[in-house]
Amino acid sequence: MLWVARLSGFFSAAMVMVVLSPSLQSFPPAEAIRSSQFDGSVRFPGQIAGGARGIAFRRAPSFRNAADCGGGGAGNGTAANVCDPSLVHIAITLDEEYLRGSVAAVHSVVQHARCPESVFFHFLVSDPGLGDLVRAVFPQLRFKVYYFDPDRVRGLISTSVRQALEQPLNYARNYLADLLEPCVRRVIYLDSDLVLVDDVAKLWRTNLGGRTVGAPEYCQANFTKYFTGWFWSDQRFAGTFAGRRPCYFNTGVMVLDLERWRQAGYTQHIERWMEIQKSPPGRIYELGSLPPFLLVFAGHVAPIEHRWNQHGLGGDNVLGSCRDLHPGPVSLLHWSGSGKPWARLGAGRPCPLDALWAPFDLYGPAGAGAAEESR
Repeated sequence: MLWVARLSGFFSAAMVMVVLSPSLQSFPPAEAIRSSQFDGSVRFPGQIAGGARGIAFRRAPSFRNAADCGGGGAGNGTAANVCDPSLVHIAITLDEEYLRGSVAAVHSVVQHARCPESVFFHFLVSDPGLGDLVRAVFPQLRFKVYYFDPDRVRGLISTSVRQALEQPLNYARNYLADLLEPCVRRVIYLDSDLVLVDDVAKLWRTNLGGRTVGAPEYCQANFTKYFTGWFWSDQRFAGTFAGRRPCYFNTGVMVLDLERWRQAGYTQHIERWMEIQKSPPGRIYELGSLPPFLLVFAGHVAPIEHRWNQHGLGGDNVLGSCRDLHPGPVSLLHWSGSGKPWARLGAGRPCPLDALWAPFDLYGPAGAGAAEESR
């Protein structure tokens, strides 16, 4: 794996997938997919998300459930039957800055799902008009758009190491239990800068063992760095983790038991820590929406295999340098950090692993993704 990082050229998506990670070869395209050719571009000449004009995406290939899935989706962007207990529920945000990433993430999910018509997407937006874009790019997709009012959280947000982490929509995950229908008892939350290379139903079936949050944990990480010296020096705060074995987990991939969340009122717990952060005498953390989750849940998380969040591919929060895959099998690739694959590809300065994201990119006219990837 290390020799790949030294390559001066940039591989095509197929070559990188074979060379970088043999484990990816164990995930053939889902049998449920019966892909057609891209059937033209979908152009949105109107105003999108407060200023972008002429946003164009290719229409996604068609998909359908495998024969043994049963049921079948209503399709055509319908929100009907959201309470169907056979559905896999996924929540993801949509905004102009990360729109290209969100579309690629959705595309990767339906491409690898054995039963893509049985996946229901819950899109969290601050611009409801983005639902029309989703409907045009994914005509068969089952989804619903939920408006998240930025004012609900704006007064609780503190400055972070990266401006993107200060955006109100980044905190919408805190309110899923309130935004989604009460009949939705479990949901997978996904960030916009990732792609799946495995069937999401496997992640959905995770046994949470009575926990509210399931996520890959990284207990070897230095947990103390996520909080300030002031936090650790004040026993009122540091004592929060007494009796727990807290480990870092990335909040970009989580399986959430919304029923337990609602019963315990965890949204209010998270908000309380955000209020403390904004209050005198000083800051207790520096990194956006993550620390409140750690304060409430670290040490009480149902561990999920690391294959479901190969994170950090976007580099650190400042330089966004290229990184390798972690050892082990891969089911989900996550470009957390400041470097995003669509930005690096667009600038002609991609990292080798960005080739694994490119096949799911639907931005631009037909052929644009392949041309960009081959630069």
